[in-house]
Amino acid sequence: MRSFSAIAGSALFLAVPPGVVAGLMPWQLTDHYRKSLATVPGFVAAGSILVIVAAAILLHAFARFALE
Repeated sequence: MRSFSAIAGSALFLAVPPGVVAGLMPWQLTDHYRKSLATVPGFVAAGSILVIVAAAILLHAFARFALE
């Protein structure tokens, strides 16, 4: 298998399934309703930090998988 096609396929798999499971499905199950938690002090900052740390870990693991 060519390196580029392996990396492209892995990148597609990295983006699409989590986006569907974590984004699209809850949005459809709740009938597009979402009560905002942004009004709770500290939730936006804590959530942003958690997302950044998780993305860094995920991208590091993806890079190791795709390039080794």
